[in-house]
Amino acid sequence: MRLFVSEGAPGTLPVLAAAGRAQGRAQLLVSTVGPEECVVPFLTRPKIPVLQLDSGNYLFSTNAICRYFFLLSGSEQDDLTNQWLEWEATELQPALSAALYYLVVQGKKGEDVLGPIRRALTHIDHSLSRRSCPFLAGETESVADIVLWGALYPLLQDPAYLPEELGALHSWFQTLSSQEPCQRAAETVLKKQGILALRPYLQKQLQPSFLEGRAVSNEPEEEELATLSEEEIAVAVTAWEKGLGSLPPLRPKQKPVLPVAGERNVLITSALPYVNNVPHLGNIIGCVLSADVFARYSRLRQWNTLYLCGTDEYGTATETKAMEEGLTPQEICDKYHVIHADIYRWFNISFDIFGRTTTSQQTEITQDIFQRLWNRGFVLQDTVEQLRCERCARFLADRFVEGVCPFCGYEEARGDQCDKCGKLINAVELKKPQCKVCRSCPVVRSSRHLFLDLPKLEDRLEEWLGKTVPGSDWTPNARFIIRSWLRDGLKPRCITRDLKWGTPVPLKGFEDKVFYVWFDATFGYISITANYTDQWEKWWKNPEQVNLYQFMAKDNVPFHGLVFPCSALGAEDNYTLVSHLIATEYLNYEDGKFSKSRGVGVFVADIWRFYLLYIRPEGQDSAFSWTDMLLKNNSELLNNLGNFINRAGMFVSKFFGGYVPEMVLTSDDQRLLAHVSLELQHYHQLLEKVRIRDALRSILTISRYGNQYIQVNEPWKRIKGSEADRQRAGTVTGLAVNIAALLSTMLQPYMPTVSSMIAAQLQLPPPACSILPTDFLCTLPAGHQIGTVSPLFQKLENDQIENLRQRFGGGQAKVSPKPAVIETAGPQQIQVLMDEVTKQGNIVRELKAQKADKNQVAAEVAKLLDLKKQLALAEGKPLETPKGKKKK
Repeated sequence: MRLFVSEGAPGTLPVLAAAGRAQGRAQLLVSTVGPEECVVPFLTRPKIPVLQLDSGNYLFSTNAICRYFFLLSGSEQDDLTNQWLEWEATELQPALSAALYYLVVQGKKGEDVLGPIRRALTHIDHSLSRRSCPFLAGETESVADIVLWGALYPLLQDPAYLPEELGALHSWFQTLSSQEPCQRAAETVLKKQGILALRPYLQKQLQPSFLEGRAVSNEPEEEELATLSEEEIAVAVTAWEKGLGSLPPLRPKQKPVLPVAGERNVLITSALPYVNNVPHLGNIIGCVLSADVFARYSRLRQWNTLYLCGTDEYGTATETKAMEEGLTPQEICDKYHVIHADIYRWFNISFDIFGRTTTSQQTEITQDIFQRLWNRGFVLQDTVEQLRCERCARFLADRFVEGVCPFCGYEEARGDQCDKCGKLINAVELKKPQCKVCRSCPVVRSSRHLFLDLPKLEDRLEEWLGKTVPGSDWTPNARFIIRSWLRDGLKPRCITRDLKWGTPVPLKGFEDKVFYVWFDATFGYISITANYTDQWEKWWKNPEQVNLYQFMAKDNVPFHGLVFPCSALGAEDNYTLVSHLIATEYLNYEDGKFSKSRGVGVFVADIWRFYLLYIRPEGQDSAFSWTDMLLKNNSELLNNLGNFINRAGMFVSKFFGGYVPEMVLTSDDQRLLAHVSLELQHYHQLLEKVRIRDALRSILTISRYGNQYIQVNEPWKRIKGSEADRQRAGTVTGLAVNIAALLSTMLQPYMPTVSSMIAAQLQLPPPACSILPTDFLCTLPAGHQIGTVSPLFQKLENDQIENLRQRFGGGQAKVSPKPAVIETAGPQQIQVLMDEVTKQGNIVRELKAQKADKNQVAAEVAKLLDLKKQLALAEGKPLETPKGKKKK
């Protein structure tokens, strides 16, 4: 094998450390090459480090090379290790590249360097602290430790950039730094020069643009455009010229939607929300909104798509709520089903079906699956010790009892699960249990129950997972959770409860019991489809032709990825099982996790789909923040996206009488076509992998391209010039309005109402609204008449946000009231705003120097003042009162 490295290349450090671990396992030749040398013949750009295998094949990413060396040394990689490697590549590297560039190339220090990376360092520290393990994936060192250590070492070797408060990170870093392979790697790369050894290499790299949560730059660079190949540009121009004629015919709408042989049939489910309360934003983003984005995208791709959800209406949660409100369980279900449906309708969720589980089909399907499991010997009987309230004369099912969690000590743990640590609990394990109805102390009594024999089904589950998960889009957290359960060994799981409100158990001797809601709730997807069409088996007993995507928060993973598949596999009735299990992390509300039962949350009115998707917790928990919502609205929606689309449309109306002008493309225009096409293709790649948050960044990136294109070419000036200038103004305007048309369709999965508004203003042809191509097409040719253009977004003021926080802050404020202070944004957000203020300031200065039209200058000055106000809010500074001119 031959390892190619370059002096001062940061990626060399972890690779050499990993190679040291595998020393003696294979013959390795290390060669030093220049940073611009193309080692891999089929790559268009130089890439270092590179490992050329004995077979002649190449590995050319740091993570892949390190993985290979660890496999040589006999180390296996579990799902948590792979999750860390994914996080390092997508989250840590962009932030770290910016920090190193600021420090080494630009000579910045202190918070300028630490700011971009602080959040990532905190995440590592918290993860190490929470798991109480010395290494990232457990008790022993993994490839993830070496990769992250190697990435961070050039920066963290200086104690100034290793915050003292991050004790777990400090301990982890020192442990790895003291190991011989790591020490040798550090000496080889840094050569006693410290971080200055990286300067010659970093000076030859493109300046990184860092934005929070963004793995690539949102700002187009001239260097990026220059690297496009002539072939890529030619392909983009050809696609552009074909226009709408290259789109496939529209798929005729059918009802009911049924699978079609030979086509891509996509079945999408959102985890069924409990009916017992109003849904909060955690429910919306984790299950419903994420699935809706993917469903809308699937329809834009002309895939045969069925999207369903419904209320989960049986179980103790419903009985508890009914007792609280003095209603029957059925009345509670009827009341809250309507509330759920109304909220999802307000959110513009595009369900094909929104059903419920209290139906005859639910009973019939659940009892049939149970009977098949019973007949095949997959159900056990056993006596269970349960808590019984003597005062209420009833056994207390999980939600009728609460007490102290035996694992973490949380004082309000439920009888089935602890909200704080997330562990599943048997009610008898609770310390200091109390009946939630009468608050008396229950006693332990015996009751006969049925159990699903999961150990007997484990081999079938393992075989199915082995065929399904590799190559699928199961999220890393879902893979990790299921593997954790399997590693600990499956145990029989109780599937009955001593309740009245539920699906009856069709077995002699168990007539007074119902099925446990987590046994039969997942069958609700099937019964809801059965209520939609009597041909439901074409979806649910057709695994060969149906791709099932299931969306949920991570706490639902065991039931969808383990209990439901085991039940379906044991029933031996050819059920369709999940192909892609998409689980989000938790969305926190400022200081605490959303929970209906805890009363923490934000009522859904006035909360935008955009912001929830922008902060979607894909790789780690994220937090809803009112101040951040204001910033994102005013910067991303108003100043970026809305500003570009409005300007593009207004130029058509103002300069060309509402008709798209002729376009004569220059080489720069053709390059822009190719760049937009590549970003569109990136958007497709991300959404096909259900990376919803990242795909949203592609929309904003294209909008930035458009804004920069207009700013550079200045059509408002050229329209007043010579014939050639006027023609150039027409080309710029025509191309810009076509980018706006593309953005309209790309926005449809995320912001369907805004998408419709843009389509109406631009009078988009129907095919352009219904099909999203893979290339940037000319959808608005010369001569196309647009409609009336108006602003899409309004500015949010701080007093509006404060008012919303007071109105919709939920019950948490009652638990731990806070003084009413203005929150400050993170350093990354502040940096973004500072950059925008600088950029806008330059625009104003240039206009004044050119003695531009006073109205135009005034408009740009207003934008500058607005950005300065946003920056002041972000930094928590008081807003300055405008000063008048002094009298002479």
